Order: sequence, then C-alpha cells, then structure tokens
Amino acid sequence: MRRITRIATVGLASAALALSATACGGKKSSDSPSSSSSETKAAAGAAIAYDIGGRGDQSFNDAAFAGLEKAKSELKITTAEAEPTDGEGEADKVQRLTELARKGNNPVIGVGFAYAPAIKKVAPKFPNTTFGIIDDTSVTGKNIANLVFNEEQGSYLAGVAAAKVSKTGTVGFIGGVEVPLIKKFEAGFTQGVKDTNPNAKVLSAYLTQPPDFGGFSKPDLGKAAANGQMDAGGADVVYAAAGLAGSGAIEAASAKGKWAIGVDSDQYNQAGLSKYKEHILTSVTKDVSDSVYNLIKSVKDGKPENGEIRYGLDKDGVGLAASNPEYKKMAEVLAAVEKAKADIIAKKITVKTAP
Repeated sequence: MRRITRIATVGLASAALALSATACGGKKSSDSPSSSSSETKAAAGAAIAYDIGGRGDQSFNDAAFAGLEKAKSELKITTAEAEPTDGEGEADKVQRLTELARKGNNPVIGVGFAYAPAIKKVAPKFPNTTFGIIDDTSVTGKNIANLVFNEEQGSYLAGVAAAKVSKTGTVGFIGGVEVPLIKKFEAGFTQGVKDTNPNAKVLSAYLTQPPDFGGFSKPDLGKAAANGQMDAGGADVVYAAAGLAGSGAIEAASAKGKWAIGVDSDQYNQAGLSKYKEHILTSVTKDVSDSVYNLIKSVKDGKPENGEIRYGLDKDGVGLAASNPEYKKMAEVLAAVEKAKADIIAKKITVKTAP
C-alpha cells in the first residue's frame, strides 16, 4: 500500500507556547510566510519524520514513536508526525522537514540516515530550531544533534547467542539495504558468531542495493531470504536488520520452527508480531526511544543537545533483549552474552564496524 505524507499534531497549546520560549535560547523568530527561512513565533511542539516503512514497522520507526509518545506524556508537549511516501526523493524530505519547522515544531527529528541531505539543506534556514538525525554523523551544525549507536556491539552479543543455540552450526544474517550502517550489524554479528564458534558458518544476504531502499519496507523480501538461508543453507537461527522487511524473516523462521533474532525494538513484545513471538529468541535493541525523548527534553529545558550523541553498551544504549522466557532459561547462553558484554565495555574485545 502506498503511503501518503501525514502530519498529525496533538497536545496542549499552552505547552506549545512554553516550549517555544525555551527553544534554542528562547530567541523568537519572525513569522514571515514569504521567506523560506522564517520560523513561527509559537512552537507547535516536537516532531519526527519517519524513515522508510513508517510507523507500524514493529522496529526502528516504532521505537522513535515510543520516544515521542513518552515526551508527550511526561513533558506535556504537543507532538507531530510525518510519514514518508513510496519512492520519494530528497526534495520530498526537504519539503517535509521544512513544513514541520515552519509550523514551529522544535525539535524536528529525521528518523534515519536518509534524512542527512535534507537536514543539511533545511537546518541552516531555521537556526532557532534543533534538528535531530538518527544514525548519521555526516551532516553537522550548531543546531543539529546526531543520535548514533554502536549497533555492532549489540549485534556481537546476538552473534554469541546465535552460535550458542545453533544446532546446525549455520546461522543467517539478512540486511535490508547494503549500506555502511547495516554492514555494522553484519560485522558485529559475524564476529560474535566466529569468536564463539570458529567453525560456525554465517550466511549473509542483502535485500536491495542503493538507491533502492525497498529492502527496509518489504516483508516478502525478508521472508524469501530467510527461507533461502534455512532451506538451502541449513541455517537454524536468522538475524535480520531490515526494518519492516525483518518481520518477513521472523515469520519465515517461525513457520519452520527455527529461531529469529529481532532488531532495534524488543520484537518479542511487538503486538504485530505476537503470533511469531515464541520463535523470537532475542532482539538487538537500540535505545532510539530514549534518544528521541532526551533530545526533546533538552530543547524543552532550554539546553538543546547538539553534535554527536553516542549510545553504546556502556550506557545501555544498545543491548540484547531477554523477554522470551525460553531465552531466560538458557543459563549457558546468558552467561556467555554477559561475559561478552563485560569484555566489550572493558575494551577487552573491539568489535568491527565493517565485515
């Protein structure tokens, strides 16, 4: 189904006014509709622009939404959301961010590295608005916060768990799109597997290649790739870092009675995946939710975050979920994961960021 751009704003007008007073030093800007660089006088609240797949992906975007919802509830602010469109280009993202900023939202957060070129263009036009971008450090500025994670560290732990539970000695990795960010997931996972069982085999597959980013949004591709790894390759554990497409891999693993490893959110607890949850061993989590909340709170407090803000194992910014009761019973696996975590934090293990 083709998505249409959606902007929904909810909350209290009084909170909006309070937020505008504290935004980036509290400087008010002119309200000139004829100027593309103008900012409105009253902040509408905090806004996020979703990545490919949009809200409802049970993964990356939903984690960002959870942070927005937490901010709305605890900070008593208004919020706005904007969805992507199928096959959109940079101009669409520029327009989306511009519209959110013009309406006075502060901060405006781009969910995903794909927003980097657009934020580079839009942020200078709204100097009193904080722009957040998740998973990117290529674009910087005084009013830009780069919210990034050590995905390779969490993926290493997933590799340890996968190697420990695998009975065939073969596990699979599925990346949504072959880009440097997703290669970090692959690198950490493969290293964790090999450090745990040097004789293990890791099958790797990517669903699409840039500029085709459909690999993050098409569950059928994830399902087909997982089936291929299990049927032809003999994999009995499949880890997918593929956004919405990863749900297809989880479905495939469940149908064959194999283990799936989720990503970004604790997918065992995602309602949309509840019928497959018994086969979700664990999930590599990224604290996208708190990163979004923390940025919003910093703006509301009048001390907006900017520059690189990194979340790793040492700050529980990434990790491995333990929601599945069956996983909790695996004492040997849990011990191996905890040891690996401690060794990474102590810098006894350096996790690769590229295969």
